[in-house]
Amino acid sequence: MALEIKQSLKLTQQLIMTPQLQQAIKLLQLSRLELLTAINQELETNPILEETLTDEDQEPEAWDGAPEELVNETPVEPSSPTELTVESRVGEDFDWEAYLEDKGSPAIRQEREDRDSPAIENLSSLGPSLKSHLLWQLQMAPLTDAEKFIGVVIIGNIDEDGYLQTSLEEIAKEFQIADSEIEQTLKKIQEFEPVGVGARNLQECLLIQVEVKRLDNPLVRPIIEHHLKNLENRNYAVIAKDLKTNLEEVVQAVEVIAHLEPKPGRSFDSLETRYVNPDIYVYKMGDDYEVSLNEDGLPKLRINSYYRDALSGNSEVTEDTKNYIQNRLKSAIWFIKSIHQRQKTIYRVSKSIVNFQKEFFDNGIAQLKPLTLRQVAEDVQMHESTVSRVTTNKYMYTAQGVFELKFFFNSGISRIHGEQVASESVKDTIKQLVLSEDAQNPYSDQDIVNLLKKANIVIARRTVAKYREMLGLLSSSKRKRVIPPKKKLAV
Repeated sequence: MALEIKQSLKLTQQLIMTPQLQQAIKLLQLSRLELLTAINQELETNPILEETLTDEDQEPEAWDGAPEELVNETPVEPSSPTELTVESRVGEDFDWEAYLEDKGSPAIRQEREDRDSPAIENLSSLGPSLKSHLLWQLQMAPLTDAEKFIGVVIIGNIDEDGYLQTSLEEIAKEFQIADSEIEQTLKKIQEFEPVGVGARNLQECLLIQVEVKRLDNPLVRPIIEHHLKNLENRNYAVIAKDLKTNLEEVVQAVEVIAHLEPKPGRSFDSLETRYVNPDIYVYKMGDDYEVSLNEDGLPKLRINSYYRDALSGNSEVTEDTKNYIQNRLKSAIWFIKSIHQRQKTIYRVSKSIVNFQKEFFDNGIAQLKPLTLRQVAEDVQMHESTVSRVTTNKYMYTAQGVFELKFFFNSGISRIHGEQVASESVKDTIKQLVLSEDAQNPYSDQDIVNLLKKANIVIARRTVAKYREMLGLLSSSKRKRVIPPKKKLAV
């Protein structure tokens, strides 16, 4: 068999991730704050881009200096850059050649509306942290310099809940200090506010509060010292038998313990409140809902007129400079197009979600429907991965509250008659059942299964347990409240 060389043609299709496509995908999944950061970075690195500071009308000027091949490569049908309001919707066509010819080119958004700023008294400030509060008390306490040094070390090892997270032996070994001195200083710190701070475990924390508050119930201390586990499981009968008392007195002692603080540092939450700035607003207009994008705060971009003139042929610039400007111009155009495409995609996906979940917007979470990414993707004629990126870190303002777009996508739970209900709706139903139950006879997971079955919702007991834990609800044994029988009056 002879060897020979042949030439053949083969036609194939291949998806290539161009830098422009990668940039568009990256911008699509950014949150509002991340998008603002990306725009500011592009303004710093690309001299062709500039931010429009005013909305004054300017006369467009003809510009024939752009290379023909650059104009041909420029997309001509991105979304409209005008701000979405209740009265206006996203347009489909946009003239990019006119965009480059006009010095007063359209912006990413219209100028923000004048809105009343919140009153200064309504702005919250960050309060003192637990450690700073303890250090302040340490400096004010009548202690020696050595004791204050030990106190600083101890306070530095106290966590957000107010518990000491290291042993006294470790501190003594690290700083070559006697255990007795550290123990003495710790006792003084445990007298600071909040009461119970500096404890090494829950039992010590509660006992410190009992001592400081001088609680006179004789059963409180024995229960804390010997029956914390039974107290957690509400085994009051076992406690009463071991302490040789009746159930009524145990319940009274438990009521006293319930008013103690298991986490003394909770009142000094140092986390700053984070406010969500919605990306989409949904307003009801008659029987329909209008979707509006929130574009307040986004810079308005346009092509710098100086570099535009440099390419028009009126300026004497070198060929290398023109090539650099052309490359930067192409990058600027793609960046602006990607932002417009991002806004258009968010609008279309949000509008589709509103159409699918109209009953939720009318009546609340009980009417939330099962929804998948595939359903929305088919509705807006996009890929599921695109819809997933759009719904990441995006928030929608509605009359029912502010929700992340991911919230509207739920798995379905079957009803008896073949219909389906959203999992979030089932969670809300379980929560309402627990809140309305009898405290003396709380519903078990099986009881909740039976009640849901009466509402035509088929669900397994382990699923109820999973949803209950996700909602932060305790089991029925730990929710049960024991109320002792009233004493009969002697006749």
